[in-house]
Amino acid sequence: MEKITIKIILLTLAITLAGCSSSEDIKKVPDSSAQALYSNARKALDNGLFQKAVQILSAIDSRFPFGPISHQVQLDLIYAYYKSGDFAQGTALADRFIRLNPNHQDLDYVYYIRGLIHQSTEDNLFQNMLGIDRSDRDPTASHEAFDDFNHILDNYPQSKYAADAKKRMIAIKNRLAKYELKVAQFYFDRQAYAASANRGRYIIKYFPTNKEVEQALEIMIKSYGKMGLDDLKTNALRVLAVNYPTNDLVK
Repeated sequence: MEKITIKIILLTLAITLAGCSSSEDIKKVPDSSAQALYSNARKALDNGLFQKAVQILSAIDSRFPFGPISHQVQLDLIYAYYKSGDFAQGTALADRFIRLNPNHQDLDYVYYIRGLIHQSTEDNLFQNMLGIDRSDRDPTASHEAFDDFNHILDNYPQSKYAADAKKRMIAIKNRLAKYELKVAQFYFDRQAYAASANRGRYIIKYFPTNKEVEQALEIMIKSYGKMGLDDLKTNALRVLAVNYPTNDLVK
């Protein structure tokens, strides 16, 4: 308990200090040229002053919407929103950029950052720190992140973001498989055996390489048994025996 308390104190202190430094540096954006303002925004980004960068970049985007650096300003603003934790604004701007610039050369970057934003909406620093299992939470954001990363692999396989996108997709699949298993168990515990069996089949179909497959087969076998579907139970047992011969259900 003492370690957890210390971690929380340190984390709170870090957040407080970060907020103070940002508030001291963020000032009203002065009237200046787009290039001069953009130079200040880049300095803010390089120094990790993401709130200040958002303020300056937003001013540029508003005052010079059709300037020669307008696209780069928007790309940087999406990133600044992401780093500052303003996920709603970051997603909205990314959506708008994709819609208005369907052939832009940096679309792979936009999809990548939007994927990071979706993935980050599920993050909870305190829960991660305390080791709380959150696999039963709504996976909508994970699905959206997976789709963004998958879009990169499908449409920009040579992108410099492709390798990391692929790694993140694997992690997301693990999270989604755990979620589906939780739901299957939830249905089984409430005697909704058809629903639990269907969830088990879903895991096997869409996450065939994940470790949750073994437990999914177990739930299917038990669910079919409860429903008196002996043929389906036998088939599921056969699959379990071939792939997991040491499982207690096949001994």
